[in-house]
Amino acid sequence: MSGVQDLPDELQLATAAHVKYIQSLDTRKDEYDYWLTEHLRLNGLYWGLTALHLLRHPDALPRDETIDFVLSCQHDNGGFGAAPGHDAHMLYTVSAVQILVLADALDELEKRGKGNGKAQVGKFLADLQNRETGAFAGDEWGEEDTRFLYGALNGLSLLGLLHLVDVDRAVDHIAACTNSDGGYGVSPGSESHSGQIFTCLAALSIAGRKDLIQVDKLAAWLSERQVACGGLNGRPEKIEDVCYNWWVLSSLEMLGRTHWIDREKLIKFTLTCQDAKQGGLSDRPGHMVDVWHTFFGLTGLSLLKYPGVEEIDPVYCLPKYTTDRIFGRAK
Repeated sequence: MSGVQDLPDELQLATAAHVKYIQSLDTRKDEYDYWLTEHLRLNGLYWGLTALHLLRHPDALPRDETIDFVLSCQHDNGGFGAAPGHDAHMLYTVSAVQILVLADALDELEKRGKGNGKAQVGKFLADLQNRETGAFAGDEWGEEDTRFLYGALNGLSLLGLLHLVDVDRAVDHIAACTNSDGGYGVSPGSESHSGQIFTCLAALSIAGRKDLIQVDKLAAWLSERQVACGGLNGRPEKIEDVCYNWWVLSSLEMLGRTHWIDREKLIKFTLTCQDAKQGGLSDRPGHMVDVWHTFFGLTGLSLLKYPGVEEIDPVYCLPKYTTDRIFGRAK
C-alpha cells in the first residue's frame, strides 16, 4: 500500500469534509432536491450513518433523534417506509434494522416499536417469502428480486429470527439464478450484474452455503469489471462508477480474491471522485456528490484497507465491530 502515501495532498481522504457533508444533509430542507429524494430518506440515513462509522465519527449524528426518526417510519404490520407516511417495503425495513443495530438500539424497537417489537418486524419480512419458490417480494404488490431475498436474510439474521423463513428454499432460488459465467441475476435467466452477485453471495454466506459458488469463474468475471482508469463497472461494456467499489469488492472479499484487481489504481480513481473541500464523493470525477456514492466509495476504501477507514463486514455492509457485537464474535 506504499503507493497511497505517495499520492498528492488532493488525493488524500478528506475525512473532516466528508463528516461535515453528511451532517449537513438534513439541514437542506429549503432545497428542492431534499423533497425529491424523500423516498430515499431512511436508506440515506443508513448510508450516511454507516459512512460516519467508517470515518470513525460514529457519534456525529444525534442518536436519540436518529432512533426517533426510524421508529416514526414504522407501520402497524412491522414494516418500515422510506419516511413517515410512505408505504412499508423490504428495503426500507432492512435499512431500519441496520440503523437500529448501528445505534445499539434494538431494545428501543422492543419497547417502542409497533406490535411485538422485533417479532413484528420479523413477521413482516418472513411473510414476503414465496414458500413455493423460496423467492422474496419487496412489498405486498409482489415484485420479486434477489435483492429482497438478501435483505430478508440480512435483517432476520440481525434480529435473530432467521428461523422464520425457509432458508433451504431461498438457497434453491439463488441456485436457479446462477448463470454460465458464474454470476447471478435478479431472477432465473436474467443476466449477471455485480449488484445481484453481491446479494446472492451475501445471502449464501448467511445461509452457510458458499459451497454452491463457482469461486474462480466468478472471481474472474468480477476482476474483469476493472477498466483502464482503475474504476469498476457493473457488467461488461458499461462505464465505471464508484458505487461498484462495494458490489464488486465485497464479492471478491467473500471469495478471497480481492488481490485479483489493481488496488492502488482503484484507490486513486476513488479519491479523484471526492470533493475535498465541500465533502462527499460522486460516481465519477467532476460530477456532483451524493450520500449514496459517498457511502459506497468509503466501503470500497475500507475493503482496500485504506488507512484511517474502519473495517467493514462484506456480508452485512456494516462495520465489522457492529456485526461482531451482534453475533458475539471474538474480536
